[in-house]
Amino acid sequence: MPIAHLDVDAFYASVAVRDRPELRGRPLVVAGSHRRSVVLTASYEARPFGIRSAMPLHQALERCAELVVVPPDMERYRAESKEIFALLRSRGHVLEPLSYDEAFLDLGDIAFDEAKSLVAIFRAEVRRERGLSISAGVACGKMIAKIASDLAKPDGLLAVEPGEERTFLAPLSVGRLWGVGPKTQARLNERGVVTIADILTLDEPTSIELFGSSWRRMRDFAMGIDRRVVSAASETKSISTEETFEYDVSDRRRLFELLLAQAGELAEDLRRENLWARTVGIKVKFSDFSLRVRQTSLREPTQSVKAIYRAARSCLERARIDGAPIRLLGTRVAALDDRASNQLSLFAPRH
Repeated sequence: MPIAHLDVDAFYASVAVRDRPELRGRPLVVAGSHRRSVVLTASYEARPFGIRSAMPLHQALERCAELVVVPPDMERYRAESKEIFALLRSRGHVLEPLSYDEAFLDLGDIAFDEAKSLVAIFRAEVRRERGLSISAGVACGKMIAKIASDLAKPDGLLAVEPGEERTFLAPLSVGRLWGVGPKTQARLNERGVVTIADILTLDEPTSIELFGSSWRRMRDFAMGIDRRVVSAASETKSISTEETFEYDVSDRRRLFELLLAQAGELAEDLRRENLWARTVGIKVKFSDFSLRVRQTSLREPTQSVKAIYRAARSCLERARIDGAPIRLLGTRVAALDDRASNQLSLFAPRH
């Protein structure tokens, strides 16, 4: 059955331009205001300057003197995402969100040409109703639909016909495959595996050496075989929040205050999503960019600010920072469960 991957183009930046038309056509990034902020999204007008997501803001400003910096508005993005996904669900199709701005859509048991026409209608509706453009890929597997939508950006639609998957994938960089990150790609390139087609030339021992126990799955992917289905019940695996300090912090009291604020933010997110957390963890990045991560499991799942804070504080104490200057501090909740409410004791804290 056909599957679509839909991705709003430069989501945060596009929302800013839609709401402030005077910014249209100008190089723009969405980023915080302090000196260690990073670019969350760059408009397509900013990208010819070499500006990309996750780039330090000061570098982006050095590359483009006319760059417009817009502060992020996460509540606005959440609300916009809900409106877009509601439009995509309006005909009863199964939607699997991946983030605020992208999702898979199961198009049902229809002809492939009909699937392409349906996705074109969805794209037009989002543009008309929300004022935003969507790039889309259509295929008979999730991975190829995702790759196709990436190649269709910006504001395009690319469909890979049934039976054409292997031909479509063959010349593409091996880094396009799911499960191949930058480090793995570099290692594969060193061994002469540059394109996806190169994977299919490997014998079994070499495949095992390069991909380990996942070698069969990677070979299937390279042939365009992907049997995963679109699932509306795709669970949120974790929720996190973090703060990069404008200046390094070593004051324990200030760090504990931030952990409390982050616990409050995460508890609010859990209640909003009707989820309970069984694991709490922290991430510490020091001034030399080294990382230290600690986590702990809870006796029972929680949505409690106090419980999250106590666990995060305990993790920070176990991290033994010993007054070292800290650049970033984050808190994460994981092992999330939407059925935990049935398991909570009568006197479990709820706020």
